[in-house]
Amino acid sequence: MERYVATFHTHLAAMRTCAALKKGGLEAKLAPVPRRLSSSCGTCVFYQGEDPRLEAMDRDVEAVYRRDGEDYVLLSRGED
Repeated sequence: MERYVATFHTHLAAMRTCAALKKGGLEAKLAPVPRRLSSSCGTCVFYQGEDPRLEAMDRDVEAVYRRDGEDYVLLSRGED
């Protein structure tokens, strides 16, 4: 199972995505964005799954990363 982090332009988008991921059966939690990553609102969603579930992201998603040890690998960038 892979670990992911999604960053957002707004706190509301992070909350909506967290709820959508949980509704889809994944463990997801809101948290402050890790210092290594940039985020407009400062809130991210950490979650785990077999795939990144990009379809569950709110339209205000900034970026989705896969956690690789201590590094973050960019998987998708939202539309600005």
